Amino acid sequence: MKKLKILFENNQLWVKSKMEKDPEYFIKTAKDQLPNYLWIGCSDARVPANEIVGLEPGELFVHRNVANLFPHTDFNCLSVLEFAVDILKTEHVIVCGHYNCGGVKAAMEDHQLGLVDNWLRNIRDVYATNRQELDQIENLGMRYNRLVELNVLQQVKNICHTTIVQDAWRRKQPLTVHGWMYDLESGKLRDLGYNLSSIEEVDPIYRIQRVKP
Repeated sequence: MKKLKILFENNQLWVKSKMEKDPEYFIKTAKDQLPNYLWIGCSDARVPANEIVGLEPGELFVHRNVANLFPHTDFNCLSVLEFAVDILKTEHVIVCGHYNCGGVKAAMEDHQLGLVDNWLRNIRDVYATNRQELDQIENLGMRYNRLVELNVLQQVKNICHTTIVQDAWRRKQPLTVHGWMYDLESGKLRDLGYNLSSIEEVDPIYRIQRVKP
């Protein structure tokens, strides 16, 4: 417990600093959350979601996992998305990857790591799909970072392929899915320019039509 004492001390300092600025800060944040954004990011400790975008607790709904993946069979991801879209009525879903992502780098290598290899196979699939483009990039660092970007774009697609998002669009619910990057070395965000807000922007093969009873 001695090693964790610093965390409790930091918590006390944090509470004090917030209370000094606003005595009712925690009373306000304890109320129902109304986040307008769902952030799907990497578990990397260097990517603090709220701090990056300057939002307070309650303003950003966050889901993080290794390499910011959204597999279509992952019920954890699906449950977070459903809660955000159907219950919280979140209007923006942001998939944010980051350059120099260890998960993506591991997926480019051929040695075994353990259980995580099964998770990272999703990134290997992205590489296989985009092999022609990636193999033409001679610089390994640039190829690596391009795969990071392509992975984000694929996860945006995966989210838009869900019945959750497509049902929201059919209800005319405002909802846009974005693909962003975070640069660890500069602290800056980059919009990849891939922002989908209607079912018409989804490849027809992935459009799921509801059968009328």
